[in-house]
Amino acid sequence: MTSPVFGGDRILGAILFENTMDREVEGQSTAGYLWNVKNVVPFLKVDKGLANVEDGVQVMKPMPDLDALLAKAKAAGIFGTKMRSVIKEASASGIKAVVDQQFEIGRRIVAAGLVPIIEPEVDIHCPDKAAAEDILHGEIKKHLDSLGADEIVMLKLTLPEKDNLYADFVAHANVARVVALSGGYSREEANERLTRQNGMVASFSRALSEGLSAQQSADEFNATLDASIGSIAAASAT
Repeated sequence: MTSPVFGGDRILGAILFENTMDREVEGQSTAGYLWNVKNVVPFLKVDKGLANVEDGVQVMKPMPDLDALLAKAKAAGIFGTKMRSVIKEASASGIKAVVDQQFEIGRRIVAAGLVPIIEPEVDIHCPDKAAAEDILHGEIKKHLDSLGADEIVMLKLTLPEKDNLYADFVAHANVARVVALSGGYSREEANERLTRQNGMVASFSRALSEGLSAQQSADEFNATLDASIGSIAAASAT
């Protein structure tokens, strides 16, 4: 994040682990540095990982200390949160359980004064990915339509098989942003898929870091990161 090519001109937000939030960057808290120096909005990963596969999905493990963590995040200048579940099969009951849990906790996060990124990832190797995404769309829509006017969320979704499947979420009054996860696709394929999703922007980690290495010189690292950010920003601009 201290790289000269990393900044708010092309990057909207950065998702931090709790121990990264607790550290400092160049004499400021990590969240403070991101916003004050880079003009990048800080988010915090709040989930405790995934439960075992059941009914074709992995819901999130319990988060017994969530309220304390949200208070800590708010005090640290964090804007929002991120939490991930995984859908591995087109199981209607499993997908409903994932979305119900995501929105139940999402509403607690909103009540704490933060904006949750709700992330029910569909595994790119799901045997009937398009069917799973159709079910997911229906479950998310039910919850979005039940939110109060002041309950604002973000959605982080796998790049869909059906182009612009989530266009109605992009336009939804309760949705700040719909962002796409790369999910194991190469950067080239993730970018190509993203260009076809109008209004979705990238929230890539694996695709962003593709080609980066601690063994590179600073110039090589910055050049590689610059090209990566540039290609992902261009794909997000459709």
